[in-house]
Amino acid sequence: MNYELVLLGLLTGALTGGFFALFDVPIPAPPELPGLMGIVGIYLGYKIVQALDLSVDLTGTFGL
Repeated sequence: MNYELVLLGLLTGALTGGFFALFDVPIPAPPELPGLMGIVGIYLGYKIVQALDLSVDLTGTFGL
């Protein structure tokens, strides 16, 4: 894992969040913990399926 990219991502998110707060604009993310955990769950599910090397060929399934 590239920790420099993680730090830059965190810094970018913090600056963006500060920008939204400064201009009193609602953030484009769930403002409560259950919504945030839903996003974390989506990410974890994506990573688990990638780690298990699973996939579905939708174009083949629908004959495209």
